[in-house]
Order: sequence, then structure tokens, then C-alpha cells
Amino acid sequence: MTTRRPAEVFHPGEYLRDELAARNWSQIEFAEIIGRDKRLVNEIIKGKRGISPDTAREIGAALGTSAEVWMNLDNAYNLWKSDKDVSEIEHRAKMWTKYPVRDMTLRNWLLPSEDTKIIESQLLRHFETNRLEDAPQLAHVTAARRSDSDEEGFNPIQLAWLYRVKHIADAMPVPKYSKNKLRNALEKLTAYREYVEDLRHIPQLLEECGVRFVIVEPLPSSKIDGVCLWLGNAPVIGMTLRFDRIDNFWFVLRHEIEHALNGDGRDSAVLDSDIMGTQGEETLPDLEKKANAAAAEFCVPQAKMDDFIDRRDPIYSRKDVLRFAKSLRVHPGLVAGQLRWKTGRFRLFTNMLVSVRDEITPVSMVDGFGQVLPVQI
Repeated sequence: MTTRRPAEVFHPGEYLRDELAARNWSQIEFAEIIGRDKRLVNEIIKGKRGISPDTAREIGAALGTSAEVWMNLDNAYNLWKSDKDVSEIEHRAKMWTKYPVRDMTLRNWLLPSEDTKIIESQLLRHFETNRLEDAPQLAHVTAARRSDSDEEGFNPIQLAWLYRVKHIADAMPVPKYSKNKLRNALEKLTAYREYVEDLRHIPQLLEECGVRFVIVEPLPSSKIDGVCLWLGNAPVIGMTLRFDRIDNFWFVLRHEIEHALNGDGRDSAVLDSDIMGTQGEETLPDLEKKANAAAAEFCVPQAKMDDFIDRRDPIYSRKDVLRFAKSLRVHPGLVAGQLRWKTGRFRLFTNMLVSVRDEITPVSMVDGFGQVLPVQI
């Protein structure tokens, strides 16, 4: 929207002079009428003084007009006198409206600057566009849930996170991707489910399969759990660790691996938000149903999980959960996580849902949680 500047706007004293002349009133007479010093009237007429709300009311009462007329004349004149160029402010507002500039700056994805052009240049590089008006290439995506997205794809916060994952993955050298290696790697991953310490083997295992594994702390309100996207012929798995729990970690990781094995995300990145809460929803796309089923089966074989629930419901003891988890050679937190979800009793065995962040982040490509990757874009 372009703001047009009038060629000239007159001080309200000009209009007051005309009104007094039309009534054959002198400045002294008018000062007596409104009960003010004659110097005030003279300074207004000469354009040396503005009009206060009280003076506007007094002038309006004397001349039979509203006070707003004189306040508007004074405001219009003051705005006209102000010759400040606000185009840069308008441009900054446009950038802040379209993208989460402040959040990105706090995460050191953008360098702070008072120069609007520098901020714009960084945004264009981050979102890989030539103009601020252009839609980023990754804006059109597949999402498990779109409640926080617009009709065309990710919201700006999710999009900023996604491009950070992409830039980090771009800088990671990995061998040629092998779908067979990734499928065969599932057996090794299965062996890592029992002890949280074994999570440290995951990044290297995925790298050997040609999969780029990246952890980027989520931006506030992004609600992202993970993403599967492709760089050329190689998949990228990005995770947020939004819920720092062993059950959520394994479910999200296996979910994204299933997307990679199925080739999901080749045409448009697959964003997954709140995916443990989307199990069983009939409205989900088929690719999400398949990934959810694979993830749930990986965490705890579902037939055995259902049998355990049928036998123990509604009373579950800690001893029963530990014994069942040991028989499956999985961490008790995986059983607890599935049990909580399937029964809807989310207060059960919270202490079994151990943290994974300190195990997985030291051996992974991580941005956030106090770490900043020096990735050039």
C-alpha cells in the first residue's frame, strides 16, 4: 500500500484567520471570547503554536464547529511537516510478518542487524528465494496434520525449521544411499531398543546407509516431531526431540525411517507433528497410517501388546511392565508409552519414560539445546 503525500497542508492558524475575518473579529476579541491570552491566539494564527485538545474545544465552541475539526487540522499539518521516510519500517514489518525473524535471530540462524537489506538478504538465503514475495520451494508439502499450517503447506515457523534441517543436511557428507542397507539396519536398531545408552550408535548406523540424520531444536509453537525429505537421491531424517522421552524418540525415528523406505518425501517434504497422537485416525493419509503402524510395531509388537492389555486391564503393576519389557528385550519406557496411548491413561508409569537427549545429541548433528552449528548458507 502506497501512502500519498499531499502537496501542501496548511497550519490550522490559516483557517482560524479566515474564520475571524469572516466574522470581523479581531484577535483580541476572539481571545476575550474564548477566555485566553491574546498571545496564544496570535501564535496559533502565525503557525507558531499547535492546538491542544482544550483549545480545540474552545475554538469549536466559539465558531460553532466540533473540536475534532481543529484537532484533525492540527494533526494533518503535523504529519505533513514530518518528512521521515518510513518505507524501511514498512519493509521490516513485511519481513517480520512473513517469517519468524526474531526467533531465527535468537537461534543464530540470522545475524542481528539494523540494516534491513542485510536481514532481507539473510532471509532470502535461508529460504532459498530470489524475492521476499516468492514462495519457498519447500512451502508445498505433505503433512500428517495441517491444523497449524495454511492451505498451501507449512506455516512460517515450521518452514524456517525445515530449511534449517535442509541446510545442515546439505553440509553432511554421506555414502550413497542404499534402501537395502537401511532395511537391513532395522535389525540392528531393534537390538538398540533395550538400553538407552545404545542410542549413541544410531547416527553412524544411518550414515552408513546413506541417510542424513539431523536434530534441530524446534522453534516455539512449531509442534514438529520429525520430517522426511530428500536431497537428490538420498533421504534426510530430521527430528526435534520436542518430547524428550524414549518412547517418543523411537516412535518418531521409526516413523521417519518408514517414510524413507517407502520413498515418501521425494516430491515434497513430509512433516510430522504430534504423530503419536495420530495413531488410528481414519482421516490420515495412507503414507502416515503405514508409518504409524510400522513405528508402533517396532516399539512393541502390537499383538503381544494387545494381549498384555487384555490380560492385565485395568490394573497394571510396575513389576508386570518390567517383566513384559524384559521378555521383549525392549526398554520399559517403550511398553509404558504404548500402554499409555492405547489405554488413554497418560499418568501411568511416567517415571519409565526416561530422557534421551543427553545420549543422542553428543553423537549427532545438532542445532539447538545450547549448540549452534556453523553452517554457511
